Amino acid sequence: MVAFQRTCAPCIEQRKQWSFLSSGLCVYRFCPQTFLRAEPIQHFSMGTYLQSDSIHTELIPPQSMSDRDFKRFRNFIYDKCGINLVEAKKTMLTARLQKRLKAAGISSFSQYFDYVTGRGASNGELVQMIDAITTNKTEFFRESAHFDYLTQTALPELIGRSGGGLKKKVTLWSAGCSSGEEPYTLAMVLSEFAEKIPGFDFSILATDISTKVLKTAIAGIYEHEKIQPVPMRLRKKYLLRGKGDRKGLVRIVSGLRSRVKFLRMNLIDEKLDISQPVEVVFCRNVIIYFDRPTREKVINNLAKHLIRGGYMFMGHSETLNGLIVPLSPVAPTVYRKTK
Repeated sequence: MVAFQRTCAPCIEQRKQWSFLSSGLCVYRFCPQTFLRAEPIQHFSMGTYLQSDSIHTELIPPQSMSDRDFKRFRNFIYDKCGINLVEAKKTMLTARLQKRLKAAGISSFSQYFDYVTGRGASNGELVQMIDAITTNKTEFFRESAHFDYLTQTALPELIGRSGGGLKKKVTLWSAGCSSGEEPYTLAMVLSEFAEKIPGFDFSILATDISTKVLKTAIAGIYEHEKIQPVPMRLRKKYLLRGKGDRKGLVRIVSGLRSRVKFLRMNLIDEKLDISQPVEVVFCRNVIIYFDRPTREKVINNLAKHLIRGGYMFMGHSETLNGLIVPLSPVAPTVYRKTK
């Protein structure tokens, strides 16, 4: 690995104000004063080197994670949140935890492991670590056929069988809600459904293990490009466009935000903080990160809180085949509680 360092008076004088520039697995410090005057830098790949006569760089070597530390983190993460990190994920884990080492002022992964897991360990840092390692990918109206099935089949059946939504609120649970796109999509879809069914009422519970994405979800503010899947008619009805310094952003209207309750929740916990049974569960693209025993455990945890005859929606790449769970398929990636 090669790095180029040049020294000059401006850099020496401004050293305390240096910022960080990241490329792949390498981090470079650069002088912002000189950087602003720099010519375009030469192309570089995977952080191998950065070379320019007008940029003054000093390589900060990335930390490497030993096989022993990887196994310790892998086992700990599996026990805490069920995520199964195979050997191929070592590079990803190293890169993501590197940021936590820097934030905590710790120089090695071994020391960081002791910091997170040791006696008197900071629970706050554990939450930060989980935020760093979890993958959060979602979008509005993702796998839209599910919303058609919900409004055309599942909800009419629940209304006809038990008066769900009419005699009492129907409750839907977005388990693994990420940054909120799924529960807000549900809120739009159900609001439209309620306009056609007088007296229909609903509430939405949205949970995720990551506090970072939950903050985004609670705020309900998104970049304009994120709302492209939302039909224009619904955009005009349920989204507010930002102005001034908020141009390019949109916010979910308050009436829709009030329909959704966000909570931090770990789906592998034996006891989940659910106060009442729910009629519908959306748990899409969540169990793909778990091994088979954990998948079975999570689905059974969710099913405990689903009414008999209630519906569970899974991601298009997920299946419950072979799992011992009280659910039967009724449509592609849609299941119903039978026991």
